[in-house]
Amino acid sequence: MALSKLQRRTRIKKRVRKIISGTNEMPRLSVFRSNKEIYAQVIDDVSGKTLVYASSGEKEIHSKKGTKIEKAAIVGKAIAERATKAGVVKVAFDRNGYLYHGRVKSLAEAAREGGLQF
Repeated sequence: MALSKLQRRTRIKKRVRKIISGTNEMPRLSVFRSNKEIYAQVIDDVSGKTLVYASSGEKEIHSKKGTKIEKAAIVGKAIAERATKAGVVKVAFDRNGYLYHGRVKSLAEAAREGGLQF
């Protein structure tokens, strides 16, 4: 029987997370997308703490007009700006089982333009 979308994404996520882990020197940039919003957070897995986060549901981002892909780019720039303020330059990108396409790709490219290296 074929896997559902969620089961497939969970399987991919487990496979990727075996390899990618965030450290203090190189934390993990994790992306989650729902049907309406997109969330990004920079995580230190060793200490189990979220260093910085950004979401399209925040007032300053949510109030801007545009498509979901454009809002994902705004979130990418915001997470890059906040991470560099926190002293993080290099991150490991965790697409969280999603395809590197559309909103996830837009967020990643904007984060690279904002100064993050991955």
